[in-house]
Amino acid sequence: MTKTDENLNNNTNLLYAAELIEKNLNQDDIINMLNCGSDTEKQVAALKLEKIRNENDALSLVNNLVGQDGKIREIVSLKINEFIQDKKFCEFFMQKEIYNKFLQAITDINPHVCRNIISIINIEDTGFTEYFIPKLLKITQELINIVKKFDFQDGKYKINKEVFKLYWCLEAIYELAGKIDHKGIKDILMQTKDINEYTLREKTAKILTKMDFEDDEINNIRTSLKQDKNYYVRRF
Repeated sequence: MTKTDENLNNNTNLLYAAELIEKNLNQDDIINMLNCGSDTEKQVAALKLEKIRNENDALSLVNNLVGQDGKIREIVSLKINEFIQDKKFCEFFMQKEIYNKFLQAITDINPHVCRNIISIINIEDTGFTEYFIPKLLKITQELINIVKKFDFQDGKYKINKEVFKLYWCLEAIYELAGKIDHKGIKDILMQTKDINEYTLREKTAKILTKMDFEDDEINNIRTSLKQDKNYYVRRF
């Protein structure tokens, strides 16, 4: 596709999006576009979605949280955030299939998607916590095993991508720290405190602020990070 063709295509999509936004779409129209619409239709449908009627509506929205264009994922993550914070709709998202999508979304390449989903995972639902946390810790450990082997001087994109994923997993652990078994968190922190990438040590120090128990190993981690060469790590 030439640059001219690309510009024409973009302009056509913008015009179509504007037409859709002006249309009076009912709930079934919107859900149908989320399920099988074009990228433009899915973006507009997510923006126009104002309510969730049932679990199927919730799943139709969340299915667009992964495997879609970045603009769609970001809009969908924002809408999920809005709905889950509303008690009228939150219950419709309590499905294991949806929890799995959340697990994928917290390591999205788009930080806005990560942030929007992590900000709502501290859900007051025992079923969610029991399902989500063990899987989060497992993913985190898998990423630690990969990242610990990296030479942070070689600058490869793969390193940045895996570090990025681990960074957001640690942020999710921080968000859920009050619900995670102390040993589970400590096992993670004992490893991340020594990774030669300051953003990961910074997250380690941040998680420690949520630790409401003392033991020698935790105190040693605190002492070590308080003396870290990087200010952003020491500040916690």
